[in-house]
Amino acid sequence: MTSSHDGRLVLRPIGRVTGGRADAVDDDWDAVAATIELDPDVLEAGATDGLADFSHVEVVFCFDRVDEDVVCRGTRHPRGRADWPSVGILAQRAKDRPNRIGVTVCRLAGVRPFRIDVVGLDAVNGSPVLDVKPYLAEFGARGEVRQPTWSTELMAGYW
Repeated sequence: MTSSHDGRLVLRPIGRVTGGRADAVDDDWDAVAATIELDPDVLEAGATDGLADFSHVEVVFCFDRVDEDVVCRGTRHPRGRADWPSVGILAQRAKDRPNRIGVTVCRLAGVRPFRIDVVGLDAVNGSPVLDVKPYLAEFGARGEVRQPTWSTELMAGYW
């Protein structure tokens, strides 16, 4: 992470997604296998040491194919469905959000030097990966989880 000459934050990808899907289809991501190819110009060889001891990782990536013209900065109906309420972009996990950042917890299938194999990552082939973190149960939800009915319906076939 660096700052540009005008003080804006600039993130440098640590790698890219290879394999998996070519297009961002809304559902059935749970069986999608992909590899995160890490950039040796950004990370050193030991960056993944110990990662294989975890069952899941949290992947932070960029929805880099979302056109700036379709980014939502206010409200919309999730997936364009008028039978679901119009809610703010920050109340949904849509890809067409202002910074186009995605975060997914996925199964860790393997770790090799400069390669992390995952299953269930909803990023497409070529997506820039900004970070990978081991998933720790202690970082999961604390207390009761509450969400509206429309979001449960939306996610019914996602994984």
